[in-house]
Amino acid sequence: MNKFLSTIFLLLFLNINSQDLKLPSIFGDNMILQQNSSAPVWGWSKKDKDVTINVSWNDKLYSTKSNSEGKWMINIDTPEYGGPYQFSVSSIKQTVTFKNVLIGEVWIASGQSNMEMPLNGFNKEPVFGSLDMIAKSTNSNIRLFTVEKKTSKNPLENLNGKWLISNPKNTSTFSAVAYSYANYLNDVLGVPLGVINTPWGGTPAEAWTDEKTLNTNFDKSEIKNHRNLPQHEPSNLFNAMINPLIPYKIKGVIWYQGEGNVARANNYDKLMNKMIEGWRREWNQDAFSFYFVQLAPFKYGGNDKPDSAFLREAQLKTMLNTVNSGMVVTLDIGSEHTIHPPEKILIGKRLAYWALAKDYKIEGISFSGPVYKSLDIKGDKVIVNFDYAERGVTSYNNPIKDFEIAGSDRIFHSANARVIRGYGGNRSKLEVSSNKVKEPVAVRYGWKNFLEGNLYNTQGLPASSFRSDSW
Repeated sequence: MNKFLSTIFLLLFLNINSQDLKLPSIFGDNMILQQNSSAPVWGWSKKDKDVTINVSWNDKLYSTKSNSEGKWMINIDTPEYGGPYQFSVSSIKQTVTFKNVLIGEVWIASGQSNMEMPLNGFNKEPVFGSLDMIAKSTNSNIRLFTVEKKTSKNPLENLNGKWLISNPKNTSTFSAVAYSYANYLNDVLGVPLGVINTPWGGTPAEAWTDEKTLNTNFDKSEIKNHRNLPQHEPSNLFNAMINPLIPYKIKGVIWYQGEGNVARANNYDKLMNKMIEGWRREWNQDAFSFYFVQLAPFKYGGNDKPDSAFLREAQLKTMLNTVNSGMVVTLDIGSEHTIHPPEKILIGKRLAYWALAKDYKIEGISFSGPVYKSLDIKGDKVIVNFDYAERGVTSYNNPIKDFEIAGSDRIFHSANARVIRGYGGNRSKLEVSSNKVKEPVAVRYGWKNFLEGNLYNTQGLPASSFRSDSW
């Protein structure tokens, strides 16, 4: 019996090892390939062997030869969106065929727990409107891929995960933000949408940044592992959960992270700028779009030390200093008692506004809330000017909250704010004053860990917190 079992195991071993043709798991049935592109397809075979790809959407036969290590890559031309199609990869006497393939738009979603949070919520933490979205989620034109959590000290070439078709069972456990984003884009554009979801809760941006970028731009003291966890080790998540996806053709990235860096805001804008720069370099795909979510208000131990306000400021600087980036403000939908605000579906839609306006060139769609531009001092009043408020700012006729001004003593006092209705009809200005400050020099808005922001542009997008000083 033992001899018989040994023979069986040997045959199985030989059979497995004869399967020399292999592709990363990002290629599979139900996948979506980026439309109108030259999409890389890669994998492994025996060394120095011919590899061919046959696709059903055109008559081309693509071919190459594996290198001395057995690695190969072929760029295949994809048409305008459509499908389902199939394509086959062949080498020697093996063929791997992928079925039910769509051509459309592909986005990566990454970050920490607020991106990871599924539509059915976390324990005791709901997602508003999720049941309705889950119930209506049967849609063969939306495809979902979730990357299994893993860390690595060295860049990996493969990961675990598979493409799933959107339906209630699959969407209920998928990222609420990422699904809302894909669903809204698919609804507006009528184009198949694929989302590759690769987040890990509680993780810092350093772990998602490639080693070359970190070593080139930062001292080791700036990027050390602050919690002695493998998922906090610099580059460990990039190596295991991002690198294996490169160079899969994508349209861009949506990102929801920052809580893991909230106490280290001093270098966060530089870190994010360089992380984005590094991803784009590794993908070798121009400056693809990178849209992210600003931290939502949360108590973070109280308002005496507003760490999250400094982090939100760093995120705003990231948007202003990074090409092809955009930021969703959540100052109006935070939660004092949970770091996971329930308005995830709304956040997904706000991310989609950026893509619709910037990537898909749909005119008439606003994408950013008011952004602080400058101030003017007029006696005992501060006049605040905003960008992205062409038709004015508003609080929907409610008192505008959470403004402060200071004089040369640098002591801030709560202030009144009102929309100015003069200045040639320009209503993108606010007049801010306090009877405790006769000669103001600086203004702040929302400079707290927790608040309920209520300043918007007329399209209903909230203003970011800001300060005019650098104290």
